[in-house]
Amino acid sequence: MKTPTSRLGLASLCLLLLAGCANGPSSPEPRLTVNGCPVVTRCQLPSTHPRNNGELLGDSEILEAAWADCAAQVDMVYDAQQARP
Repeated sequence: MKTPTSRLGLASLCLLLLAGCANGPSSPEPRLTVNGCPVVTRCQLPSTHPRNNGELLGDSEILEAAWADCAAQVDMVYDAQQARP
């Protein structure tokens, strides 16, 4: 039984297209360079006006989070200064 040439051509074309899907070497990752110190903003604590114990507790948690953000910025600047040669 003889196979028609159109089937062979179609099969060859499919195999040729699949060869383009092979994995090649990946591109090198870009190097990051940092010039200068990290950006720092002033530490600001939100004003509070609690009227009952529930609001006082909520305000306490908000103030603690603000202090934590401020401390994180101070730590970031300290780490940047210690990393300098």
